Amino acid sequence: MLIELQRTHARIDLPTDPRDHETPYTAQAIARESQWRQTACSSQAALDDIAISRWEDSREVSRHAATTPADRYFVGIALKTTRAILTRDRQVIFDGIMPSGTLYVSGPSRQLNVQFQAPCAFLHLHISADHFSTHWSRGGVEGLDDLVLLRDPLAAGLTKALAEQGDAAGRQFARCIGEILAMHLTRPELPRAKVNALPKWRLRRVEQHIAAHFERSISLSELANVAGLSRMHFAAQFRAATGYRPREYLLNHRIEHAKSLLTTTQRPLAEIALAVGFSTQAHFSTVFKRISGQTPARWRAAARNERPGLETPARRRLPPDTDWAINMRYADAR
Repeated sequence: MLIELQRTHARIDLPTDPRDHETPYTAQAIARESQWRQTACSSQAALDDIAISRWEDSREVSRHAATTPADRYFVGIALKTTRAILTRDRQVIFDGIMPSGTLYVSGPSRQLNVQFQAPCAFLHLHISADHFSTHWSRGGVEGLDDLVLLRDPLAAGLTKALAEQGDAAGRQFARCIGEILAMHLTRPELPRAKVNALPKWRLRRVEQHIAAHFERSISLSELANVAGLSRMHFAAQFRAATGYRPREYLLNHRIEHAKSLLTTTQRPLAEIALAVGFSTQAHFSTVFKRISGQTPARWRAAARNERPGLETPARRRLPPDTDWAINMRYADAR
């Protein structure tokens, strides 16, 4: 469905809006934020009932604060997994891992503080309150403030489609995505859970255990024992707190560590696979591509292009009888 939407977005007809006949402006469909939740939009763009922007921060730790305008709802959707603490005054709204696809909402005139504890990338929607009152029933808007949905599948798919278009995304296509997300938020059957089911101190113990032993096999029973819970209760509470099943979390942790090795070392893929807990390079490559969208070799090549300082060292001259192994290694990498 998303692929077809991307292919045919130029032919999508949206309801006529009087503003469509006003003088067009050349602002990007997805504005880049200079500060968290703040964009340098033109006066015309500020009138849009659904404005879309993108925020990225490569720092390991960053802190920000912003207040939602009185006539807007703010929606953030994570494009990559990060760790965040959302607070208002002294109240903690969310504290934990935000997987890719996590969606959170702030109501009008609401001040929000965030501390990111890992690099992050978000797509932000700024939706006018009038848009909700005009197009959707008021009952569907109730409960949107401080709503947090971990790994919302529809939000993840739509924002991925929009982010992949990047600067090439047309305003009509972006608006169509925004309309669908706004409808999704007002569904009466939308789950309103916003709790970290697994207590923070238990979650920290499990995370620390995984970080210390991810290179070996870790069973569900072992993690449940670390948390001090039964397997059934631990699995359910861990997923409610992180958006991941324990096995998924372990695999994602391994892949993130593998990315670090791919960008900072010249170690062959088979060696990296073993170092992060995979028994074979084939399994490592399969999981890496499923999570990252690219094979390890392609991901490493792209990372080197982004970081010119990383260059492949010249091949050492080795005895003829070992040269075939090097050739096979380079063939695998390609």
